[in-house]
Amino acid sequence: MKLDLSFIWTAFIQILPAIPNTLFITVVSVFIGFLIGTFSAIVRIYKVPFLSQIASGYVTIVRGTPMITHLLIIYYSLSMLLDSLAKNYHLPFNSASIPMMVFAIISFSITAGAYLSEVVRAGITSIERGQIEAAYSVGMTTTQALKRIIFPQAFAISLPNLSNTFIGMLHGSTLAFIVSVVDINAKAQIVASTNWKFFEAYIAAALIFWGITIVIEKMTSLLEKRFSVFSRGGVK
Repeated sequence: MKLDLSFIWTAFIQILPAIPNTLFITVVSVFIGFLIGTFSAIVRIYKVPFLSQIASGYVTIVRGTPMITHLLIIYYSLSMLLDSLAKNYHLPFNSASIPMMVFAIISFSITAGAYLSEVVRAGITSIERGQIEAAYSVGMTTTQALKRIIFPQAFAISLPNLSNTFIGMLHGSTLAFIVSVVDINAKAQIVASTNWKFFEAYIAAALIFWGITIVIEKMTSLLEKRFSVFSRGGVK
């Protein structure tokens, strides 16, 4: 087999239009996952009755099972549920009317939420207890203390792990092709299928992922410098 360097460039150019799909899935999933993770982390830290047990079970189950399993379960279960509701209640929509990207985002958000729950929890618990007690002493509520004192510092501390999770979800988004979403990886397969030069196409896809990862790392580095003030004692 001879490596076709010219086709790597050709594939690279043809794969570029798939970048927005991959970034959209990743960004939306991580954002929703961060909200889920923050909520589950807080109810676990403060041991909210019933909710803390549900959150712990959710984190354990999702982190203990493969990402592809979450995607398949969400896709088939939601499809069956929607089709059943449409049939029983004569609704004007069914699973076929839902964009496949929606199933991928729901699944990836659930996955990201479990991992980010641990990231957020570790960040919050790393803050000295004395700081929140000091906030109480000046009349702040728990919500105010978390918003003004704890969250900014926890975010600064958690940035490296947040970045790692984002990169992991970026790479994990390649599973979206299973439900027919054309991401970078799926586009590489489509491009390669024209002349069976899969090796060159996958090299092109790898270079694109590498480039995006470098950008994320650079942005994280800038954010770390920007938020380093919080890790030295909160908002001034």
